[in-house]
Amino acid sequence: MQRLQLLKETFCGLDVVQQRLILGSAVAAGGILAYAVHRRNKVKTIPLGDGWWGSGEKPSYEDDQIYPFTVQTSDKEIEDLHERIDRTRYSDPLEDSGFQYGFNSTYLKKVVSYWRNEFDWKKQVAVLNKYPHFKTKIEGLDVHFIHVRPSHSGNQRVLPLMLVHGWPGSFYEFFRILPLLTQNNDSIVFEVIIPSIPGYGYSEASHKKGFDSLAAARIFLKLMERLGFSQFYVQGGDWGSLVTTNMAQMKPDCVKGLHVNMCMSPRGFKVLLSLIIGPYLPFLVGLTREDVRRLFPFFEKNVYTILKESGYLHIQATKPDTVGCGVNDSPVGLAAYILEKFSSWTNMNNRDLMDGGLERKFSLDDLLTNVMIYWTTGSVVSSMRFYKENFKSDPNERIDSKTGIFVPTGVAAFPQEIMHCPQSWAQVRYRNIYSYTFMPRGGHFAAFEEPQLLADDIMQFVKKVEKL
Repeated sequence: MQRLQLLKETFCGLDVVQQRLILGSAVAAGGILAYAVHRRNKVKTIPLGDGWWGSGEKPSYEDDQIYPFTVQTSDKEIEDLHERIDRTRYSDPLEDSGFQYGFNSTYLKKVVSYWRNEFDWKKQVAVLNKYPHFKTKIEGLDVHFIHVRPSHSGNQRVLPLMLVHGWPGSFYEFFRILPLLTQNNDSIVFEVIIPSIPGYGYSEASHKKGFDSLAAARIFLKLMERLGFSQFYVQGGDWGSLVTTNMAQMKPDCVKGLHVNMCMSPRGFKVLLSLIIGPYLPFLVGLTREDVRRLFPFFEKNVYTILKESGYLHIQATKPDTVGCGVNDSPVGLAAYILEKFSSWTNMNNRDLMDGGLERKFSLDDLLTNVMIYWTTGSVVSSMRFYKENFKSDPNERIDSKTGIFVPTGVAAFPQEIMHCPQSWAQVRYRNIYSYTFMPRGGHFAAFEEPQLLADDIMQFVKKVEKL
């Protein structure tokens, strides 16, 4: 009060010209501040653009029809798999090494024995065909997707929802969560569309360089438009979180809500300050006690973990065709390469186990079905190329704070995710967070590991957006 009185007396002691200058400066400063706030919160979009990823030149006309698709197999395909499995050469693991050096070959032999002698691919193909599959040509590529409509809606609100997978997953990751989203007694039920990213599984791979998350996002926006949806929800983890985020940046009027179970941590002074002050005075930098528990010690829980787990990323972001040559030719090599991620990315402590903890969250049938989608389509190389295309420039630049994400956003923060992103960090990019949930358990493959938890979080988020 004394300072305020002193300022008042000082101002009153000035002549009229000086008072007007000060008031004018204050108004100008206020205007500049208001303009800065307006610019910060102004919805900016990523240009939609266009592309052609088919072979050769773009034709004058492209078939935009949607065709039913059925997953198929043959005795010849299975015989070839068995012959290759039978010729596998193994190396002996180090004593007491667990999964610290990668997939333990002692346990690998057990998995392969099950694959060779008990796994029934024809039965699993029937499981895959449980839901309706389709293909449609977009930007020169045959895009595969599953489209599941709710069987009984009654008085329920039916909302369209697209689910997008990542690597080394596939559309099959969502098979456990599908019934929870399309068959429930809640006030909301979903009509679910699950595409395969081009180059993954049954979606055709790009024939040209440069196919990145922006291209995938644009194709999926065109897919939803072709299906007749003007507004819809999107959800994703891993690459799916980046693709769906880009979708929300390209057409925010179409994306009613964005739900992700993985956030890329931003960079900048705010994050650096959080890392310095967070362990001691977390409330000063917007961190909760749970954030502190998940983040610190930072180097041990984040930096060292990323270094240990990102070797595959550097290879795939630089020379995917080289390593792809090996795993595309050897089914056992492919299984080891893929399933090792389902071990450590589910829980980093699994690296200390001789069996990698794989069967704690998954069945071998489910794991091998995902591997078989890569094997039978020969898509592992093209799926790896997605890394190289995306890392030609910094992926952070495509979701940086200058563009921002302004659609209603929900974040499910699973405790065993590779890297934790606090809400205060997420808000740097996602400017309209309706829901941020500390999930009680689960890791990177949320829909595959904890379908009920993820389905419940999607549901509560959508209800908030719909104001139900």
